[in-house]
Amino acid sequence: MDGLLARLLSRHAAGRPVDRAEIGALRKLTFAALPAVVAVPVALTLVFGIATGLPIGFALVTALYLLAALVLVSGLRLGTPADAQTVAASNPVDPYDFCPGLFLTLDPTGIVRAAGGRDRQMFLSFLREPLSRPFVEQVHVSDRLAFVQALDELRLGADVVVTDLRLDRPVIGLDQAQFLNVRLDMTAMRAEDGALSGVRAQMLDIEGEMLIRDEVTRRQAEASAAHEIKSRFLAAVSHEMRTPLNAILGFSDILAGEYFGKLENDRQREYVQLIRQSGAHLLSVVNTMLDMSKIEAGRYELMLEDVDLAQSLTECERMLSLQAQTKGVKLTSRLPRGLGDITADGRALRQMVINLVGNAIKFTDAGGAVIIDAARSGNEVTISVSDTGIGIAPEKMALIGRPFTQVQNDLNRNYEGSGLGLSLVKGLTALHGGTFRIESRPGEGTVVMVTLPADGSGVRAADETNMVEFPPRLAETGPDVRTGGKAPGHDKAEAKIA
Repeated sequence: MDGLLARLLSRHAAGRPVDRAEIGALRKLTFAALPAVVAVPVALTLVFGIATGLPIGFALVTALYLLAALVLVSGLRLGTPADAQTVAASNPVDPYDFCPGLFLTLDPTGIVRAAGGRDRQMFLSFLREPLSRPFVEQVHVSDRLAFVQALDELRLGADVVVTDLRLDRPVIGLDQAQFLNVRLDMTAMRAEDGALSGVRAQMLDIEGEMLIRDEVTRRQAEASAAHEIKSRFLAAVSHEMRTPLNAILGFSDILAGEYFGKLENDRQREYVQLIRQSGAHLLSVVNTMLDMSKIEAGRYELMLEDVDLAQSLTECERMLSLQAQTKGVKLTSRLPRGLGDITADGRALRQMVINLVGNAIKFTDAGGAVIIDAARSGNEVTISVSDTGIGIAPEKMALIGRPFTQVQNDLNRNYEGSGLGLSLVKGLTALHGGTFRIESRPGEGTVVMVTLPADGSGVRAADETNMVEFPPRLAETGPDVRTGGKAPGHDKAEAKIA
């Protein structure tokens, strides 16, 4: 009988524990009312007959019993002690009532023993009589295993476990979803021997957070789709442009060579040479765009071979010496003996060096110098290209390496280019498993360093996807790295798996 009375009282206890005095008083009232259950219907039967007296008698006794129980319990709960201190002592304030959410006290088996918290009325309005019932019954079927695992972690020694769950709504409104997303922060209560004696859990509504997550996921999907469309567009346009560009270059060579007749004057020869140079520049941009698209799509195949590093760097120096001489820039190299071979894609390695040296020459005024250095340390080879050019401002460091972006990006900029050179260098460096580093001081110069594994161990296996992050980024530079006018930025140039 005490268990039945406790269950009935817990439904109307507003989250507080059931008072044993209330159970005792109701027990006495129940035993006192039992004789009346028999006597009153019998007495009314003698007056009104069996058909009328029995139901009226039972109804009258039941109504009087319920009314007496209500008065008894209300008197016990609303009875006022003698003074205010006694009131405070008998009804202590639960500190959890001032905390957001719903606080539940669970026993080691997960049965709810008490409920409190500032928002308990809101949560209890849709929970199906949680007290004295396993809390797992409130959880959506798909999330029950997560709750049970969290409870097991507390039993095994964990002090705190946080898990996100979905609770079933018993009644769904027009503007409500079927489930309520909540975060359950569970803290273990332990006995002196360390065994789990109970769990104190705080439940918070995370519907707003879930909406933000869904919005972020949708935006990411849209950005990814737009990014893929852009990549496909660049690849298609670049491929279609190569055919007419090859024709322009071929016919320009024929005209410049005067194979089908002499040109009449030097101005015609100058115009033909300009057409040839412009076509070659545009073809270079198109080829770079194709390489970027391949790297971004994970389809850039590295053809590894043993490359003589010193010889490769010397070839790049010779290729760009005329360009440096024309601009009045001194191009030189400082290569130590014994650099040895490096396992890498020879074409990609030369492309990286040519892009770095070409950039250095472009941003260095006449009378300046561009220097190629190389060093070997263990299994790593570092190639650096330094110049005495215009340098890069610290606030512009974050822009370095983004496709189609130049540090001087205003309408009256003095340096031509598409802004693809460093992007391609960083992408190729990532494919080789290397790192990219740049340091610069405005008005003094820039140093770009590429470090590659000498044995090719950083290159991904053939069955893996060489997906490289685009646009590649340098680490953001803050005020703490700008001392002395130096703005170092380091980027590991990591490749990522799609």
